[in-house]
Amino acid sequence: MQTKPLFVTGIGTYVGKTIVSAVLCEQLKADYWKPVQSGDLDNTDSDQVKKMLSNTRTVIHPETFRLDLAASPHQSAKAQGLEITPAAFSLPQTENQLLVEGAGGLFVPLSTSFLMTDLIRQLGAEVVLVVRNYLGCINHTLLSLQTLAGLQIPLKHVILNGDFNTDTRDVIIHHIPEGVTWSELPELSTLNRWSVAEAPVQIPLQSTF
Repeated sequence: MQTKPLFVTGIGTYVGKTIVSAVLCEQLKADYWKPVQSGDLDNTDSDQVKKMLSNTRTVIHPETFRLDLAASPHQSAKAQGLEITPAAFSLPQTENQLLVEGAGGLFVPLSTSFLMTDLIRQLGAEVVLVVRNYLGCINHTLLSLQTLAGLQIPLKHVILNGDFNTDTRDVIIHHIPEGVTWSELPELSTLNRWSVAEAPVQIPLQSTF
């Protein structure tokens, strides 16, 4: 039976989804796909992941949409006279584990009526939720957890990316649903293929993924 795709999303923007994606791709030797790249076309998330990988098995699949404007995908698409529709997306063909990286958080609009949560459900993916420590992260994390549960989107794993104070960490862990695993990815001082390959991640890959 083919493994379900893993969809890496975050509690917001700039929480480290691309770094986490690289670490997971390296450890799982998984393929990588970024369906929508909005802005930074000279240094895309796909480019960054490729630079951080050491293994030769991972395939970087091309984006479905490459949008010039660094903004919400629905706005970037509109600026280019495009509309992002569900019919535009289909999973890349691979026999390998596939890791999909989203843009921003769960309710990022791909169009006025098509949200990131809709894409996750359409792809039949399981979510890896990336959390980062900042003022408001507890609220954003709990809202994300509640959203996934309410929409019946399967949550596979939660990753605490970077350094957390004990009080923040404890509240977040307390609210992770029973049966969902979590792990911590310590702050990486440098980002390259060596640091990613040696990342001290405590993720039960064999039993969880």
